[in-house]
Amino acid sequence: MSYIKKPVVRHPSLKLNQLGLTVRDYEGAMSTLCAGCGHDSITAGIVRAFFELDTPPHMVAKLSGIGCSSKTPAYFLSGAHGFNSAHGRMAAIATGAAAANRKLSYIGVSGDGDSLSIGLGHMAHAIRRNVKMLYIIENNGVYGLTKGQFSASADMGSKSKRGEANAQAPIDPVMLALSLGATFVARSFSGDKTQLVPILKAALLHDGFALVDVISPCVTFNDHEGSTKSYMHTRKNQVPIVETDFIPPAAEITADYAEGTVARVRAHDGSVIRLRKVGADYDPSDRTRVVSFLRDSQASGEIVTGLLFIDSGGTEMHRNAKTVTTPLVDLPFEELCPGSAALEKLQTSYR
Repeated sequence: MSYIKKPVVRHPSLKLNQLGLTVRDYEGAMSTLCAGCGHDSITAGIVRAFFELDTPPHMVAKLSGIGCSSKTPAYFLSGAHGFNSAHGRMAAIATGAAAANRKLSYIGVSGDGDSLSIGLGHMAHAIRRNVKMLYIIENNGVYGLTKGQFSASADMGSKSKRGEANAQAPIDPVMLALSLGATFVARSFSGDKTQLVPILKAALLHDGFALVDVISPCVTFNDHEGSTKSYMHTRKNQVPIVETDFIPPAAEITADYAEGTVARVRAHDGSVIRLRKVGADYDPSDRTRVVSFLRDSQASGEIVTGLLFIDSGGTEMHRNAKTVTTPLVDLPFEELCPGSAALEKLQTSYR
């Protein structure tokens, strides 16, 4: 539907935020993702989060890499700055942009393939530098744009659309971020807007790197393996006369459950995932205990969601680098580049 322009609908009853904007002012272009894709639910959560935070759209920079997930920034905040980088390079671009202009709010949207394979090194160093940004991983365990190969987050034993079982151990972005010293780590589910929106708002206001891993089912490559109406069965038995593809509509998967409880959520392929929402007595400030809790939960087959860890005392990139408070982009050229004499003086001080 990329050729369809999204209609502008402004009902008089729409609520205004403190800037006098409606939630429609935080939307973007028409989504071209598959109907029922979890990524669109995340987009709705992002729109809601920025609207409720009264964020001026022009004060936001949205970035992405390559993959289904990386199309997401096109679907929210059309009035924001945007950059679609090369595969896996989003974190590096965001770091550079944040270094040059610290007054903008940065949000990067990536996928499990984009972040945990080709972009793993860049993401790791953005975490280490504690770049002030919200980094969302739309995690579905497959490469959707290239026909559903296992990504690095696919669980051992999970089956592909072809019925092959994954034999490699997964990379857990939450455990990885905790081991690298991340100061804000959360996990949610695209179908749980009640939980996701507050997490996104907290992450946007965090003074440092905020990683939010969102389980986002792929409606196309989690298709029912044994069905005679499945894509795999049809392709095996049809005689194509022209290369054609069609993605059937599917209902959005949602989950609504209380803190401290476990929800069993059935995916489109019939598989079941277990989500545990952390309880009110959970301490997200103890990194060691958080890691131990997550490992125990993983061993029992549970996917823990919620704000998992936060350290408000972390040192953000600019404070660590002791940069000036004025955004570098606003400094006069003479101050940014004082000339060869100043450079010679600086080099001499290191000899």
